[in-house]
Amino acid sequence: MARGFPGGIHPLSHKSATADIPSETCPLPDELVIPLAQHVGSPASVCVLAGQRVTRGQTIGRANGFVSVPVHAPTSGLVTAVEPRPHPCGAQLLAVVLQPDGDDAWGEEYLGQGFHVLTVEAMLERIREAGVVGMGGAAFPTHVKLDPPEGKPIDTVIVNAAECEPWLTADRRTLLEQLEKVLTGVEVLQKILNARHLWIGLEDNQPDTAQRLASRCRQRGIKLAVLPARYPQGAERQLIYAITGRRVPARGLPMDVGVLVQNVGTVAALTDAVTRGRPLIERMVTVAGGCVEKPRNLRTLIGTPVAHLLAYCGLRDAPAKVIMGGPMMGAAQHSLAVPVLRGTSGVLAFRREDLVDGQPGPCVRCGRCVAVCPMHLLPTYIADYARRDELALAERFAARNCIECGSCSYACPARIPLVQSIRYAKGAILARRRRS
Repeated sequence: MARGFPGGIHPLSHKSATADIPSETCPLPDELVIPLAQHVGSPASVCVLAGQRVTRGQTIGRANGFVSVPVHAPTSGLVTAVEPRPHPCGAQLLAVVLQPDGDDAWGEEYLGQGFHVLTVEAMLERIREAGVVGMGGAAFPTHVKLDPPEGKPIDTVIVNAAECEPWLTADRRTLLEQLEKVLTGVEVLQKILNARHLWIGLEDNQPDTAQRLASRCRQRGIKLAVLPARYPQGAERQLIYAITGRRVPARGLPMDVGVLVQNVGTVAALTDAVTRGRPLIERMVTVAGGCVEKPRNLRTLIGTPVAHLLAYCGLRDAPAKVIMGGPMMGAAQHSLAVPVLRGTSGVLAFRREDLVDGQPGPCVRCGRCVAVCPMHLLPTYIADYARRDELALAERFAARNCIECGSCSYACPARIPLVQSIRYAKGAILARRRRS
């Protein structure tokens, strides 16, 4: 039986505009910008030159270590530059700039092979070579996550389809439109990890999806957990507790309690990698927000500029804010030239009237941030210490345990940007530790 988790909030979902509309293929842009840094770990090392022609799926950046993955050409065309370009992280990072030729021609065709005859090592290598990373936003290399160390056996696999962020419905459309691929991916995970318990978790605001999944999951020996819609239900720790009752230690990982969680898009991508040898070169992206005329989910090539997606969906006016990801944990962008990455779940464009106005006021000690924190923290204290650079006190109050879900900032009646201050504290504490 599904359990509740402490804290959490109920923001307006804003999902109705895109949830039940079939996805579309985003038209090919004039230029693709493919950063070599799209994952946790070492960025890929470029292996193409300006003036070189490439085919769809060709490796253009080689993995640079174990915690790293290759980067591939999303389509065929001409490499026009290898240079720093605007990146969603806010910096200018090295990228391969590709001018599509419109042929979309693959290189060597992969004939495919049933995964049942492959060894675990062979499957992990295919996942690595395909550049599969966590597509829920973390972008952690999947082959590393599927290779836990000795003494950390995984007995439970959870496919995360909760998608608790407002506005976003990319996972919902992936699950509905690529269901067979997702279910096959669960079987791949079971074989790799020898897991006994298989789950798909989604929120109860998707009754049609749950109904469609129920019989298909039973046929495959997969359990379906329909969870109360509450943010941040899709966070790993909260999802694991809601489904299994196991608590991940504050500084631990899901593997410490025998669980592996994978985003639904990642599971579909690893199926393509293992059964077809197809690299991760496109993903589903929700394009929505009060500024967007025709919100929709787009099957989008990695490297597509945000400006291209917004132009295709139409804008009512110049957006006052554009966020990559969801409104709670996504990142505001200063340039529309930034490209879609493997971890980009959404592009949200908002009008001025959609945003909260006014300057933050003083803390009134109402305790709402404490009540909604899913990690049992005292956000107002940590944020206050962060603003005063009292990092030792911020660390004593467990600033590093914050999952940056933004529930505290959402609940604060004084509009204090609590999560931003806590994020600063976390970074400063880690920087200090590295120096010492």
